[in-house]
Amino acid sequence: MSNNDKIGKCPLCNREEILTFHHLIPKTLHKNKWFKKNFTKQEMNTGILICRKCHNGIHDLYDEKKLGKELNSFDKIYHDPAIKKHCAWVSKQK
Repeated sequence: MSNNDKIGKCPLCNREEILTFHHLIPKTLHKNKWFKKNFTKQEMNTGILICRKCHNGIHDLYDEKKLGKELNSFDKIYHDPAIKKHCAWVSKQK
């Protein structure tokens, strides 16, 4: 468990788990000109705490540019059909 992690309820699957920090703009994009032009440093460092299974699923489903450009808010992630389906599966896991 790292300093950014804590135990709590994952807002995507509702399981009580160790939560990890998910950057809404992936860190690999922070030096990209387009992202530097369109987002402040504060916006690029904004994130959400979610469980590891949901976090891995998000990164397995979409590449970093798609995440940064199209799924850069909790609301967008929460309402994405593929992520919703994955998190519904995660919610049934131990």
